[in-house]
Amino acid sequence: MSSLAVTLADVEAACARIAGRVLVSPAMAADTLSRATGARVFLKLDNLQATGAFKERGAANRLALLTEEERKRGVIAVSAGNHAQAVARHASLDAIRATIVMPRFTPATKVTRTAGWGAEVVLHGETLAEAADEAHRLAARDGLVFIHPYDDPGVIAGQGTLALEFLKAVPDLDVLVVPVGGGGLLAGCAVAASALRPGIEIIGVEVTAYAALAQRLAGQTVAVGGPTIAEGIAVRDIGEIPLALIRQLVSDVLIVPERAIEQAIALLAEGAKVIAEGAGAAGLAAVLAYRERFAGRRVGIPVCGGNIDARILANVLLRNLLRDGRLLRLSLEIPDRPGVLADIAGTIGAAGGNIIDVSHHRLFASPSVQSAGLELMVEARDTPHGDAIVAALAKTYTVRRLAGESGAVG
Repeated sequence: MSSLAVTLADVEAACARIAGRVLVSPAMAADTLSRATGARVFLKLDNLQATGAFKERGAANRLALLTEEERKRGVIAVSAGNHAQAVARHASLDAIRATIVMPRFTPATKVTRTAGWGAEVVLHGETLAEAADEAHRLAARDGLVFIHPYDDPGVIAGQGTLALEFLKAVPDLDVLVVPVGGGGLLAGCAVAASALRPGIEIIGVEVTAYAALAQRLAGQTVAVGGPTIAEGIAVRDIGEIPLALIRQLVSDVLIVPERAIEQAIALLAEGAKVIAEGAGAAGLAAVLAYRERFAGRRVGIPVCGGNIDARILANVLLRNLLRDGRLLRLSLEIPDRPGVLADIAGTIGAAGGNIIDVSHHRLFASPSVQSAGLELMVEARDTPHGDAIVAALAKTYTVRRLAGESGAVG
C-alpha cells in the first residue's frame, strides 16, 4: 500500500485539536433497526452536532490549522448547507472573518442559520459550481483562505474523528457503512477504521442520481443529476485526495434508490426516535436495500446529518405509511342513497380502522346520477389490518386503493 495523504496520526491529532468544540456524539445499539434489517445495527448520532451534521469535525480541525496570518485574512467557503454552517460556526468561535458563498436556490432557513453564526453570506449563481467559481474569485480578490468541503487533508482528518470515536465506543464492528458526497467523510473514516480495526469492511453509499464515486471507480464518465431527497450527497465531483484514499481502503460502494432513503428516514424516526436528513439516512438505506450482504453482521452506521425540512419529513412519513399499508387511500363507487355513508363508516369502525379524511363527490365525479364517488383516508395498525379493512368493504362495494397500490377489489 502506498503512503496515505492522511494517516491515523493525523486523525488522532485532529481529535485532540477539536476536543471541547465538537460533540463526542453518542453511539448506540439500535434494536428496532436490527430486527428490521437482520443485522446488528449501531448508530453514531452526528445529527446531534450543534449545526446538525458531521461537517463540524472537518471545519473545526481545518480552521484550527490556520496560521496566525491566515486567521487575520479570513476564510471563505462554498456550500448550500451543512459545510456552510460548520465553517460559519467555528470561524465565529475563533473570531475569524468568514464569507460563505451559497447558490441562489439555497433554502432561506439555511441562509438564515449560516448568517446567524456571524458569517457574511453571498448568494451567487444557479448551481453549486457557479457559486464555487465566485468563491474562488472572491478568495483571490480579498486574500481569503478557501476552506474546501472535502478535498483537503485537514478536513478529511477532522471527519475521520467520527470513526475514531465510533470504534472506541463499539470496537468490534464488522463493517462501517458511510454515505458519500465529495468523499471526505468516507475517506477520513476509512483511514481511522482500517488502522484501528484491520479487516473491518468499509463501504460507501451513494444515491442513484449521484453515483459519481462508483462511476469514477469503474472508469466511467461521470454523469449525475436530478432531484434527490439526499441533497447532502448530491455531489458531481469526488475530491481527488479522498478518491486516492478510497481506492486503497474502501471495499465497495453501494448505490441506493430514493425509495430506500425515504424508508430509512421513516424507520429511523419511528424505530430509533432519530431525525435524519436524506444523506444522513443513506447508510441505513444501504442495509435495507442489501439485506443479505449485512445479515447477522455488526454494522456501524453514522447518522451524519439531521437537517431535514419539517414539511419534507412529514411527507416522507406519510408516504411510508401509505407504502406500509398503515394509511389507506381508498376510492369507492357507492349507490347514492341514504345510509350508505353510515354503513361504510360502521364497516370500517367494526374492522378497527380509523377514518381521518373523507371526500364525497355526488354531482360530477360518477358515471351515473344513481351513484357517487367516495374517497377515504383510513388509518390501520399494520399491513394485514389494512388488508382486512379493504376486504370488509369489498364485500359490499367496489374499492380501489390509490397511491399506486392494488387495483379494484370486489
